[in-house]
Amino acid sequence: MAEPRTDAATVAEPAKARPDTPPRERILAAARDLFYRQGIRAVGVEAIAEAAQTNKMTLYRHFSSKDELVAEYLRRFAEEDEAVWACIAAAHPGDPLAQLRAWVQRMAGEISDPGSRGCAIANAGVQIPETEHPARCVIENHKRALRAHVLDLCMAAGLRDPQLVADGIFLILEGARVNIQSEGHGGPACRFVALSEDLITAHSA
Repeated sequence: MAEPRTDAATVAEPAKARPDTPPRERILAAARDLFYRQGIRAVGVEAIAEAAQTNKMTLYRHFSSKDELVAEYLRRFAEEDEAVWACIAAAHPGDPLAQLRAWVQRMAGEISDPGSRGCAIANAGVQIPETEHPARCVIENHKRALRAHVLDLCMAAGLRDPQLVADGIFLILEGARVNIQSEGHGGPACRFVALSEDLITAHSA
């Protein structure tokens, strides 16, 4: 099974909505594009409604507030990201080490993509520090789930100190995603695969 190059949380440009696409989906598609490219705080509901070819009244009919729209925008990314793991498992059945390495390569594709502005959910975490914001639990739950998936594969692969390896790879990835925004795709972020492989090899049985 062929694996797409990027993970769901970095896809910045969804397919253009068909004219008969329901307003809710048009709004989410517009929000996805604008929030990712311009930032959540920089984009107002007027701009989203205009991009979705609708109006604020319709937007608020589907989402009680901009905060709720942000939460749903991130929830969609999290759901798509979760589906990635099933694809990897299907491509490498019964081989957790191969699945782990496939995921590392998949993330490397994201990091090297010139159009990537990093992880949409991580970016949102920086922009939304308020614990009461409805998107906060989406962000935190997604990152916990991501680490849990990596840890599960490290344990299933029989790596020594799987928690250390999982945390190391997770932190290298998060750092690389931030680094591409400050130094570009040719900076230290390009060492993500090499550093992750070093951790895996050093803790292999």
